[in-house]
Amino acid sequence: MSLKETYNKIAESWHQDHQSDDWWVEGTNTFISFLKKGELVLDVGCGAGTKSKYLLKNGLQVIGIDFSEKMIEIARKEIPQGKFFVMDINDVDKLRENFDGIFMQAVLLHVPKKEVESVLKKAVVKLKVGGYLYIAVKEKISGGVDEEIKKDDDYGYEYERFFSYFSLDEFKNYFKNVGLEMVYENVMSPSETLRKSNWMQVIGKK
Repeated sequence: MSLKETYNKIAESWHQDHQSDDWWVEGTNTFISFLKKGELVLDVGCGAGTKSKYLLKNGLQVIGIDFSEKMIEIARKEIPQGKFFVMDINDVDKLRENFDGIFMQAVLLHVPKKEVESVLKKAVVKLKVGGYLYIAVKEKISGGVDEEIKKDDDYGYEYERFFSYFSLDEFKNYFKNVGLEMVYENVMSPSETLRKSNWMQVIGKK
C-alpha cells in the first residue's frame, strides 16, 4: 500500500487521534510572529486542516494542499472558509501563487532523504524574498536509522508508513544549499511530547 493509500485509509482516525497534540504550538507561533496579518501561507501536507485552521485564526490567508483526497475532504468539511486542494508535494512549484510563508509540518519525514533537497528547492521557488519556511520533522536518534518503514496497529488495523529522521546539522546544510537563513530551531525532548519522540522545528528566511 502506498503512503497516499495509507493516509486515505487512516484519515479519519488520524485526524481524531492528533487533536490533543501541542508540541507544534511554540514553533508555529514563532512562524506566525514573523508574518504580517493577511499574508499568504501555503500549508504543504495540510492533512485534515488542523494547522491551516490555526493559521487562519491568527489572521493569515492560507492555501492547504495534501496528496490524500480523504484528508482534503475532511479539511474542507472542518474548515469551510479554507482553500484546500489535492496536490503532491513535488508539484508545489506549479502553483501560480507566490507565498509570504510556507508551512511544512510532519511532511518531509515521509520523503526519502535523497529527495529532500529537491523538494525544498521547489518550495523555495514559490517563497517570496523575505518570506519564511517552517519545517517540522522527527529527530534522528543517536545510533538510530536514517530511514525505515514503520508498521502500526494503533487504530485497530495494521498500516505502514515510510519515515526519514534528521539531525539539526542536516537541516542547516539543506537551508544553506537552497538559499535560506536559519532563524529558528527547536527540539522537543520526549518528556515534553505526547508521542514520546523528538520533534525538530526549524524556520528559514529567504
